[in-house]
Amino acid sequence: MNVVETTVTELSIGGMTCASCAARIERKLRKIEGVYAVVNYATEKAGVTHPAGLEPAALVAEVEKAGYTAQVAQASAPPW
Repeated sequence: MNVVETTVTELSIGGMTCASCAARIERKLRKIEGVYAVVNYATEKAGVTHPAGLEPAALVAEVEKAGYTAQVAQASAPPW
């Protein structure tokens, strides 16, 4: 049995105007082998689970090919 190591990357997405935009971005990202994505229109964020060997830049490029802006989200500091 092959076990693929995965990681989670959060993307900040720009240019979405409706929930259909979020769904379109999810579909585009999920076309990449091993990728599962959930895009939240309200927060303009995407949570993307992907193979550890896949560079986040490839995710950003896929979003940009769909006509939106994207960047890897900066980790926020803990509230304490």
